[in-house]
Amino acid sequence: MARDSQFSGGKSHLEMGSLEGRAVLQLEDETLADSKHNDRRTSSMDAAPQISVFDTDTDDVSCKCTWKSILRQIHIVLFSKKLNLLIPCGPLAMLVDMLTDHHGWIFFLSLLGIIPLAERLGWATEQLAFYTGPTVGGLLNATFGNATELIISMYALRRGMIRVVQQSLLGSILSNTLLVLGCAFFAGGIAHSTKDQLFDKGNAVMNSGLLLMAVMGLLFPAVLHFTHTELHFGKSELALSRFSSCVMLVAYGAYLFYQLTSQNSFYMPLAEEEGENDESLEEEEAPEISKWGSIIWLSILTLWIAVLSEYLVNAIEGASVAMSIPVAFISVILLPIVGNAAEHAGAVMFAVKDKLDISLGVAIGSSTQIAMFGIPFCVVVGWIMGRPMDLNFQLFETATLFMSVLVVAFMLQDGTSNYFKGLMLLLCYLIVAASFFVHIDPEAIQDKPKKT
Repeated sequence: MARDSQFSGGKSHLEMGSLEGRAVLQLEDETLADSKHNDRRTSSMDAAPQISVFDTDTDDVSCKCTWKSILRQIHIVLFSKKLNLLIPCGPLAMLVDMLTDHHGWIFFLSLLGIIPLAERLGWATEQLAFYTGPTVGGLLNATFGNATELIISMYALRRGMIRVVQQSLLGSILSNTLLVLGCAFFAGGIAHSTKDQLFDKGNAVMNSGLLLMAVMGLLFPAVLHFTHTELHFGKSELALSRFSSCVMLVAYGAYLFYQLTSQNSFYMPLAEEEGENDESLEEEEAPEISKWGSIIWLSILTLWIAVLSEYLVNAIEGASVAMSIPVAFISVILLPIVGNAAEHAGAVMFAVKDKLDISLGVAIGSSTQIAMFGIPFCVVVGWIMGRPMDLNFQLFETATLFMSVLVVAFMLQDGTSNYFKGLMLLLCYLIVAASFFVHIDPEAIQDKPKKT
């Protein structure tokens, strides 16, 4: 009995101990569960304000980064070049126009104000070319390189200054073929005086052919006018000009299609040349701004050039009287030099680096685009506006263009260049400039804008 009671007591003791252990374990489990539940509640309660604070910090950081990016782009575009010191000349020209009637100063300040804008426009186009590929990028460079001349031509055409349009476009071709290419050949020849620089003769000959085709389009209306052999006097010349302009636009479109689909593109830098560059040069050629930044700055610069071009065109005739300079000289020499400033610097830089194919793409490619697209485009736009814009550039101007294209074609036929060829082209340009300085345009008086 005692043994049973002892056994039962021990058993009950064990049961009580096990029950106590179970109770302790259950209590610990409940406590742990409660603590986890409380932690979850606490974390859920604290989650909302923590997330909102994090989002606020992220927004602040993103805003600061955006402002830093905008300020960085403004600094790169407007303050990275010494030439940009001329940018205030544009607003100063507007101020002079508002306060005085000194057309000479208005023209001079507008001219100076457009120079850095044209250079920055070419730079922004190059930045965009990094994202579009070499072929499309080269085409963009040629297109926006001539944007300044086309904008000035549109304002002059709207005011009925047809001779200013014709002479400025003619001057752009002469400036690119003689001055820009001459400086490129001369600078490249001096930098590499121990050898003749080589370039792709096939592409150069093709562009020379297109320039001769443009000369043909300008020559026939002039001959028709001066020989008095029009079928319908005063109408046949204009009709022929418009028909020839449409044909030239079709030819230029076919040329672009060929360039964009051909492996040997005139707008594409040679892959071998790019492969031979050092890594440091590749780093220098990295884009400085984003794709959309390039597009935005292209729009801003184009708009700013358009505004200054209006002041420039309005002051041409007054500046001609004030400075005693013929309108023909201003249109053929001064305006194209301003518009081609960026191309001029780029062509010389590439020639010094022994990348003559790119220099030819800038100079001859730009001339081809003006001759085969810019001039016919202005004729068609004048047709739409009701302006009698034609391809009769008068005998003196047409003869000048014909001889200049012939000289350039002979210079390019062997596929080599040196400083002497560049010197000859520069001397030819001096002769052209002197000729227009003493040339009086008989039709300039008829094209004075009428007051409305």
